[in-house]
Amino acid sequence: MTRKLYWDEPYSRKFTATVEELDGNNVVLDRTLFYPRGGGVSCDIGTLGGTSVVETIRSEDKILHSLTFVPSFGKGQSVHGELDWERRHRLMRMHTAGHLLSAILYTKVNARITGNQIDVDRSRMDFNLEAFDRAQIEGFVQEANSLIQKDAAVKTYFMEREEALKRPELVKLAEAFPPAEKQLRIVEIEGIDKQADGGLHVQKLSEIGTIQLLKLENKGKTNRRLYYDLQ
Repeated sequence: MTRKLYWDEPYSRKFTATVEELDGNNVVLDRTLFYPRGGGVSCDIGTLGGTSVVETIRSEDKILHSLTFVPSFGKGQSVHGELDWERRHRLMRMHTAGHLLSAILYTKVNARITGNQIDVDRSRMDFNLEAFDRAQIEGFVQEANSLIQKDAAVKTYFMEREEALKRPELVKLAEAFPPAEKQLRIVEIEGIDKQADGGLHVQKLSEIGTIQLLKLENKGKTNRRLYYDLQ
């Protein structure tokens, strides 16, 4: 099992690890700062032993780092890794912005998340909404930006799965349930929101910047899509 350093040290940029598996240009380490693609969130990239990491994915309980070519290091060796920090921090900002928006839509109109894609250039979130009033959504975005100015802290912790599932506000997904883990990781925006989530987030809302609504789309009878960017 790869130790998830990105949970313990989300603001670290460099690390050292031991190569546990090597298959061509795919590397498994004993621990990593690289966040893998999943749950609609894009992955970290960077370098490992001086070679570019172009993709990071989960493979059962391991995290697979795909390099541009077969590396010079081998199994059992110690290697240095470094994240593309600008990308990582932007994804963290985007992800926390998504939580803030989903919290507001859940509170105001009982909308749950039906899909999402957190990326660097722009992000999107889908909600199960009967009506889609642009003025109303713009108001929700304005409310989110006002909350950002209050700069609430964001923290993470674990909760027993059985206890977490008794609290419906922790699961804002319309159709999916959190992973079948004994403990669920909770992301809390103090005084605003709590959600079961395995992703990476900023420590304070002020890091997000300003949320900009890009466009809205109807994606079905009750499925509405919201695209946003950050300034």
